[in-house]
Amino acid sequence: MLFVVLAFVLILLALALARFRVPPRHRWRRRQARTMASQLCGRDRLQPPQLLYARLRAMDPLAFEELLLESFERRGHKVIRNNRYTGDGGIDGQVVIDSATWLIQAKRYSGAIRPEHVVAFDTLCQARGRRGLFIHTGRTGPQSRLSVSHSGVVRIISGRSLLALLTGGPDPGLTADIEPARSMPQIRKIN
Repeated sequence: MLFVVLAFVLILLALALARFRVPPRHRWRRRQARTMASQLCGRDRLQPPQLLYARLRAMDPLAFEELLLESFERRGHKVIRNNRYTGDGGIDGQVVIDSATWLIQAKRYSGAIRPEHVVAFDTLCQARGRRGLFIHTGRTGPQSRLSVSHSGVVRIISGRSLLALLTGGPDPGLTADIEPARSMPQIRKIN
C-alpha cells in the first residue's frame, strides 16, 4: 500500500514539474490560444470572415502559432511544440497527421504573401525530408502557388481552409495527397 501511495505522489510531482517546464510567457500564449480557439469553435464561429481575419491579424504572432497548434490538437492530431519561439529555424511547430510529420510555418499577413518566404520554407522542408504547411492570413498570389506546385512538398493553408481549421469546420483535406517521405522529390544539384 505504501508503494502505491509513493507512486501516486511521484506521478503528481512529475506532472507539477512538467507544468513549470513551460516558461510563463509560453503559458500565457497557450492560454490566449485556447481562449481564442474556444471562441472560434463556439459563439464566434459564424462571424463574417473579414472580422475573423482582422482578429487573427491583431493577435500576438506567437499566440497565433499556438492557436494553429491548438486547432490541430482539437482535431486529434499529435502536436510537437518548439522549446522556444525565437531561433526556431523557420519552423513554428510540427503536427503528425496519419503518421506523417508536417512542419508548420505560420504567418500573419494583411496583404499578399511573399513568394520568397514560401520558397525558403519549401527548401527547408526538402532539406529536412518532411512535408510542410505554410499557414497564413493573407492572399496567396500566383507566384506562391506556382512555387509550391512544382515541389509538391509544401501545402498552403489560407482563406476558407484556414477558417475551417480554426472553427472546427470541414477538414482542410491534409490526408488526401500525402505521399511517403521517401518518395518526396529530391533536390537536384546543378554543377
